[in-house]
Amino acid sequence: MAKVMVESIVVVGGVVLLMLLLIFLLILLACKPWRFFLSRTSRTRTIKAQVDDIERPLVSEDLNFLQNQSNQFSGNYHFEGSCHSTEGHHNTPQLTQSDSFVLDVIADPSEDIFTGQTLKRALVTQHAVEEQKYESDILREFIPKGNAGSSLTLEVISGPSRGLRCSVQSTNATRLPLTLGRVAPSDLILKDSEISGKHVMINWNLNKLKWEVVDMGSLNGTLLNSKAIHHPDSGSRHWGHPTELANGDIITLGPSTKVFVQISSQTECLIPFGVGLASDPMALRRGAKKLPMEDVCYYHWPLPGADQFGIFGICDGHGGAGAATSASKILPEMVASILSDSFRRERVLSQCDASDVLRDAFLQTEACMDHYYEGCTATVLLVWADGHENFFVQCANVGDSACVINIDGKQIKMTEDHRITSYSERLRIQEVGEPLRDGETRLCGLNLGRMLGDKFLKQQEPRFSSDPYISQVLCIHQASRGFALLASDGFWDVVNFKKAIQLVQQVSSLGC
Repeated sequence: MAKVMVESIVVVGGVVLLMLLLIFLLILLACKPWRFFLSRTSRTRTIKAQVDDIERPLVSEDLNFLQNQSNQFSGNYHFEGSCHSTEGHHNTPQLTQSDSFVLDVIADPSEDIFTGQTLKRALVTQHAVEEQKYESDILREFIPKGNAGSSLTLEVISGPSRGLRCSVQSTNATRLPLTLGRVAPSDLILKDSEISGKHVMINWNLNKLKWEVVDMGSLNGTLLNSKAIHHPDSGSRHWGHPTELANGDIITLGPSTKVFVQISSQTECLIPFGVGLASDPMALRRGAKKLPMEDVCYYHWPLPGADQFGIFGICDGHGGAGAATSASKILPEMVASILSDSFRRERVLSQCDASDVLRDAFLQTEACMDHYYEGCTATVLLVWADGHENFFVQCANVGDSACVINIDGKQIKMTEDHRITSYSERLRIQEVGEPLRDGETRLCGLNLGRMLGDKFLKQQEPRFSSDPYISQVLCIHQASRGFALLASDGFWDVVNFKKAIQLVQQVSSLGC
């Protein structure tokens, strides 16, 4: 009996010991204590890389290094075009995830245009590999694709809507087909009581690679170069047959509205500037973790409905990237919409002053934005041609993203600093309300007095403003050589105007 009891105790003890061992293994797997030993050496390497990264300059002081970096960059990326439509209804791409933007004025448009050159220094570490990969993602969004398409511009030359213009690209599927009619949801609304609600439709035929127009069963019919293209029985509301369009055609809708057709290859719409991107996201200096990028760059040349005009801009968000993203889309659309009015457009060309256009565009953009807890700076450079190969530029801004222009060695600042510490901004605040106290550098926690968005703060504090500073107009003659540099405070806080101009001149002298 005693022997059986001893054997039972041994069996029970073995089972308990096995259970304890299993529990210990489960705890070991859950806690993973070996990760502390394995990560110690990698943490040491990471800390060393961070220190080196923070100590390195934003841009290189060595001209030879820039040459090597340029050669290395050219070997890694292939540029297939200089100005093709890639997104939106504009003829040029939007830039994102960057804090600086270079516009180079070229005296001879036939020169090679290099798009997307970066001015940044790489590290020979794993951290540099990640940074370079991140930068290549940025450039993929920036580099125009080599897709030869077609650009269609419609201008109403007679009828109640005379002067109205609209442009669309064959590569922009989101805006096709294009409908013309008296009421929404027509894309081009013509205020003529004699045309139908949806009168004609224009589309890009991918098989024929041609633009085509078709009557949508209008009551008063459609003519193409005085030849009817509507259904023979106009009262049946049957659609007509698609008819090819050619450059110089005139479409007549109803008895009085005539639309002039302009068709050009997108390869003919070469932007007369070299456009470059310089980006060194500070978020990547905080170790391997990527923080959200709140800066957005963009440019559009030409503006739809205003072929002589182009816009270049940068927005720097705070509280998130939402406000900057919205402003970068709405602001150029507002400028294009205002300039599509032939009266406003001709007044700018005759007076050589776009102050009213820029001011109205900022006010309309602010009205359209519904960001209550996010805001952004906005700096816009409007460029237009006078028909004699000369250019005029004018800048507008809110916030502290600055623009500087260098023409034939002369440095010109085109923006005003709207930080609370700025003397001019403190004077403005003093004029509109309670003056700031000595040493007060923030208003409701923000260091800016002017911005787009931030609707909640503006409701609480009337001293905030979205009224832009408008620069004087600068004329750039045909024989001049120069460039414009737009950047957010992330760039200007570490590179002054003089050094920035030197860097651009150095890179330009290398043929980059």
